[in-house]
Amino acid sequence: MTDAPPADQSQTVRPKYIGKKVERFEDPRLLTGRGLYSADIKADRMVHVAFVRSDQAHARIVSVDTDDAAAAPGVIGVFTAADFPELPELSAPSAMKDYHATVCPVIARDVVRYVGEAVAVIVAQDRYLAEDAAALVMVDLDPLGATADPVAALEPDAVALHDNVPGNKVLERVFETGDAPGEIAKAQHKVSARFRMRRKAPLAMETRSYVAQYDSGRDQLVLHTSSNTPGVVRDELARLLNIPGNRFQVVSPDVGGSFGGKGSVYPEEAIVAMLARDLERPVKYVSDRLEDLTSTSQAFDEIVEATLAFDKDGTFIALDAEVIGDIGAYSIVPWTAALEPVQVVSFLPGPYRTPHYRGRVRGVCTPKPPTGPYRGVGRPAAVFAMERLVDMAAATLGLEADEIRRRNLVGPEEFPFRIGSGIRWDRSGFLECLEDAASSVDVADFRKRQAEARKRGKWLGLGFGTYAELTGIGSRIAVAPGMPINTGNETASVRVDATGAVTATFATASHGQSLETTLAQIVAEELGVRPSDVTVKQGDTALTPHGTGTYASRSAVIGGGAAIVSTRSLLKRVKEAAGALFDVDPDTVETGDGEIFVPETNHRITFPELAQAVYSDMKALPMEARKPLEAQENFDPYLGTTTAATHVAEVEIDSETLAIRVTRFIVAEDCGRMINPLVVDGQVHGGVVQGIGAALLEELHYDDTGQLLSATLADYLIATAAEVPALDVHHLETELPENPGGFRGMGEGGTIGAPAAIANAISDAVAHLGIEVQELPMTPNKLFRLIAEKQGKD
Repeated sequence: MTDAPPADQSQTVRPKYIGKKVERFEDPRLLTGRGLYSADIKADRMVHVAFVRSDQAHARIVSVDTDDAAAAPGVIGVFTAADFPELPELSAPSAMKDYHATVCPVIARDVVRYVGEAVAVIVAQDRYLAEDAAALVMVDLDPLGATADPVAALEPDAVALHDNVPGNKVLERVFETGDAPGEIAKAQHKVSARFRMRRKAPLAMETRSYVAQYDSGRDQLVLHTSSNTPGVVRDELARLLNIPGNRFQVVSPDVGGSFGGKGSVYPEEAIVAMLARDLERPVKYVSDRLEDLTSTSQAFDEIVEATLAFDKDGTFIALDAEVIGDIGAYSIVPWTAALEPVQVVSFLPGPYRTPHYRGRVRGVCTPKPPTGPYRGVGRPAAVFAMERLVDMAAATLGLEADEIRRRNLVGPEEFPFRIGSGIRWDRSGFLECLEDAASSVDVADFRKRQAEARKRGKWLGLGFGTYAELTGIGSRIAVAPGMPINTGNETASVRVDATGAVTATFATASHGQSLETTLAQIVAEELGVRPSDVTVKQGDTALTPHGTGTYASRSAVIGGGAAIVSTRSLLKRVKEAAGALFDVDPDTVETGDGEIFVPETNHRITFPELAQAVYSDMKALPMEARKPLEAQENFDPYLGTTTAATHVAEVEIDSETLAIRVTRFIVAEDCGRMINPLVVDGQVHGGVVQGIGAALLEELHYDDTGQLLSATLADYLIATAAEVPALDVHHLETELPENPGGFRGMGEGGTIGAPAAIANAISDAVAHLGIEVQELPMTPNKLFRLIAEKQGKD
């Protein structure tokens, strides 16, 4: 401890780190190849797994002949469902009325229900030998017929995929406020359409990978997984495998993206854990890209038939919608089949006043991989449908797109506002984002450029996409209706150890969101240290009593909230210990830049010096003042908070080739108080790129029998730098939400707003042809067919 001269002590100001462009702490290891992913883990006596997967969508398993595979070089074992007396089954229950939970054995027992479902597993000395042996397994399948189209699957004569799911309908739910059908029937104006958002893949850079290690001496199992929800995986597998949580540790090391696809519990995780325990050897599985495209959960696949009624001034009166969600063969664990389709119908009214609303949703089983979480869950399809209706209404009345939105968006004086599905919006910049985005676009000038370009064989289009979303959802609202898991709180612990080092522990699991940096910034600002002084630990179920992980734009709001309340509790202890050391009132003690001091005095020490006094120097403090410098608090935002944005896209279409190019893109978003602008920009840019892919390129093509026709990256196209224009991003802080940090979630916004804005821009570009975009992705081939159909009708 030192006494520093008091000369300029009164000028000491705690540095502010929230809102600063702090370079990512993760980058030095991730950008130099020194990260540690599940696939990087090596262990003595490790064995490797390959799966034999069904090549038919729906069939009865007659036999599985494994004799040749078992005799192949390097093979340690070949296992089918028959080899496990108590075969675990994955099921996602729900409290939703008339919901039918599906049952998915971790290895298909009697029936396969999608191409890619595992029917056998090979364990060998390395992956190459395992794959060679897998090719020797002979599987005899008796086709049971398949109805891959979700509308056809609801017909009375459709093939049933599950005995306990009558008519292939897993769920049905209706949201209703007022009398939408009655108001639509008598409305002066209305627009209607059938919209389709096609199935896509999450396609993270890192495929799913798992390594399980069993310590027989301690009867402990450790599973390293590429999941972004290690807590969910631990809890579900502990139940399935009958392992106490204190003997089962799930760790998510560095994770190379998820976008929702790695956020569920998969059969392969259970199998790897089971085999490690049974064989008493480390077991490793890393999926290849084909497996990733055919067995990782998929996104969207929604049909929305909707009608919007409005008066002569463009004021919305009523909205009515029928939604059919293709959930695939099984209900995803633990999120349930309700996750995607119910959110489509819940969020459909968006940020608009629609006094009368009726929305019915049905979730349908088809012989395809399960649909599951994907960046934006439900809202990309909902916003696409609603924003197209809004533009169609504007065209009916001869209004510009921004003007009709201006007339119908919920205004600042109307918050909190409850939409027809029951979702409650708190104060967010609905109108402010629209005005900011619109001010960046000179619509009159664009119309001149549009007319001139048509003379040169180029069709230009301008499109708006405005949305609102719930982020940081608290315990009052389940992420999926009826799911039995509390996803709405987070526990954080922050401590100063005996060396004075600061460690903050969370149940979050970063997979690209820069949480090591942003959470460190929060703790540093609250505690009065530098961000580089804080080590953030996360993604390990052994570190926290409960936590579900990172998803649904929750980490800044819920994880950041937990960081703030925990650090404030720790700061109180720091001040109490320093007050006792200085013999002053603890309330007079301040911290900043790694020091603890009393302004305008000589009292000044560092955190290591305080730690020395608390933990080691028995003479420095009385016994009652030597409390551990640590705190753990829980944070629950209860309802969550609202994030809003407006996206604007300009597109150019070549009239000869029908090639579609996005030439300009603007985002005006309100994510509340920004923790790190560099990270926020990165999230927005990445989301928009994925949104461009969903709008123009990405589609998993299935034939009528459930066979995937785009199972390679030669057939499944994603956006590259060539398809992405420079992005103009504007950040607004209209009014900070009522949580400790003033944060709103924003990680999903790019994928929500971009598809709608691009769809509207394409429609605007071809409006002179009398064509409307009602399906995404919109490719040159699809556009060609639309034009041909229109010309045929004319």
